[in-house]
Amino acid sequence: MESITYFKNLKIAPKKLRFLLPAVRKLSPLKAMDHLFYVTKKPAKILYQAIKSAMNNAKVSLKVNDDLLKFKALAVDEGFKLKRYNPGARGNAKPFKRRYSHIKIILETKEKEKNDRSSKLKTQSSKPKLKSENLSNKKINTKYGTKS
Repeated sequence: MESITYFKNLKIAPKKLRFLLPAVRKLSPLKAMDHLFYVTKKPAKILYQAIKSAMNNAKVSLKVNDDLLKFKALAVDEGFKLKRYNPGARGNAKPFKRRYSHIKIILETKEKEKNDRSSKLKTQSSKPKLKSENLSNKKINTKYGTKS
């Protein structure tokens, strides 16, 4: 099961938020929040709040504990861009864009690992044979007849 959370029109450039994504994607949501809490950048604070809100939404909608959640997708997209101008030399206007961003977080529950004894036995019995064992079992065709 999964929980989808969107955060739209955040007043920060997507490039600044994307800088933190590779480090956060690897972690579980709880560890990601711990990591972001101690990063002293504005994007870290915004991403921390977004993940915290997404986790609370998932806990209510999926009725699971924090430990059982993991990231399925974590994406930062571009929002709208406001076109603004700074005054330039000789009466010119220098354009710039104020960029906004959207965050999409999809959290899912972790699958519980099954401890099947039969699957362990299958993996142990299917070990690859050595070359010497393979050669001893095969008949070798030679020019003058077969060898066993």
